[in-house]
Formats: sequence, C-alpha cells, structure tokens
Amino acid sequence: MIEIGAYEALWDTKGMSFKKLAELFQKSPNTTPSDHVPAEVAQDYVDKVQSLWKKHNMGGIGVRVHGAAEYPHALRDAKHPVELVYFQGWWDLVNTRSVAIVGSRNASPEGVRRAKKLGYLLAKADITIVSGLARGIDQAAHAGALKAGGRIIGVIGTPLTESYPAENRALQKLIAEEHLLVSQVPFFRYSNQGPNINRMFFPERNKVMSALTSATIIVEAGQTSGTLIQARAALEQNRKLFILQSCFENKSITWPANYEKKGAIRVKDIEDILGHLNA
Repeated sequence: MIEIGAYEALWDTKGMSFKKLAELFQKSPNTTPSDHVPAEVAQDYVDKVQSLWKKHNMGGIGVRVHGAAEYPHALRDAKHPVELVYFQGWWDLVNTRSVAIVGSRNASPEGVRRAKKLGYLLAKADITIVSGLARGIDQAAHAGALKAGGRIIGVIGTPLTESYPAENRALQKLIAEEHLLVSQVPFFRYSNQGPNINRMFFPERNKVMSALTSATIIVEAGQTSGTLIQARAALEQNRKLFILQSCFENKSITWPANYEKKGAIRVKDIEDILGHLNA
C-alpha cells in the first residue's frame, strides 16, 4: 500500500503530468514511488485513497509497480511510461495475445457493425480484445468479443472508482469481475479537480492501450479524432497499426493515407489482419 500512497502523493504535486513523472524516474532509474516521498506523507495518502475506496464500495483493487514482479514490461515502450497501474480482475490476461480495436465515439452504423464483427472474429481466433470503454467503436468491439465468449481488457481514462460514459457502468463492472480492467489514473488527484482538467488522462489511456497490445486496429475515425493519438503511439512503440480499407474510401479524411506512409498497414478483412499478425 505504501507505493500506492507515494504514487498518489506524487500526482498531487502541483503541475504533475505523465511527462514530468516519467522524467523524474528517468533521472532516478531503479527507484519506485516510495523512494521519492516521505513515508509519513505516503501513509497519509494511503488513508485518503482507502477512504475514497470505502466511499465507492470498492474491493479487490490490485496494483503493479515498475521494478516489482508482474509489472508488464511492454509498458516501458511508451514515450512516458507509467510507473504504476491499478487493476481489477484477471491480471494474467496481460500476458495473452491481444489486439486493440479503437475508433470514433460517434460511430456510423456501419462502423459499429464492423467493430462488432472484428471483436467477435478475433476473439474466436483466441485473441484478447482491448479497448477503452468509450461510446461507439469501443462499445461495439467489446460487445462482439463478449458474444464470442472471448477475453477482454478494458483500459479506462478514469480511476477504477469512476465510469465514463455512465452508460458503460454495467460493462465496466462485468469486465472488472470477469475479465481485466486497468487504469493508471490517480484516485485522489482525479477526485479533486474538475472534468475539464481530468480530460488529460484520456489520451494517456490510449498510449497504455497501444503498449499493452501487439497491434491496434482503427475501424473508423474523423480527421481530428483522439483515436489518432493511439495511432501515433502504436508506430512510436513499434506495434502494428492496422487501418480498415473503409477508412481509405472515406474522401473527407486524409489521415489514413498519411499513416500508411508512416508504416500503418491497410487491411480489408479478418483474414488480412490475421495474416499480418502471424507474419
């Protein structure tokens, strides 16, 4: 628990960000959060966090700290790797073969259909489906995987005590109880600042999603979609980035061609995706 308290205390430092936190640990390799926070301060934050957990009737929260056993080494490929992640559920899922399916929150009916089909077929191929529990494509990918009886990892941009959007609360609970739910968002900092500032955590969620998986599939996304944050992260982290052919056929956007030039792979169907995954 002392590492949790120290991590929360670091995040409660004025102006703290993922970049600044990563820089702190880059300057002090082989340290953990508790090496940077006095024990009495860390314990104070343990008490604060436990109070929040009690308020939300939370139970069964696990933690993985960089430098300790079972921390996913894949997270170190992120530009600003997180030192600690919280989770609920079946941790061993991080060691399974996994693919992220992402896209627009305001998805078209055809985009939703494609995401459901991909989630279903990839789950049937024994691949764990990772997504962010957002509206639209994320929801559809999870729904398809569940229909197939597959495995799911949800990576959220809020603390485990929160659900966003609220309509996905039941889905989040299901994932936490029967699959794996992951968050790097500090409980105390999040609870003490407004929603406009808390938006900062969502782009970082996409970078974690990419790092945890072997590939990201973009089903549908607008020209300025937040999904492109994950596209950039996937290429930076040397992960495969798949873009559906339908995105290239959308003449109102130019990003698919730009990302193909950078190394993204254009794919038409599940056979195409599996072929590249197995290459």
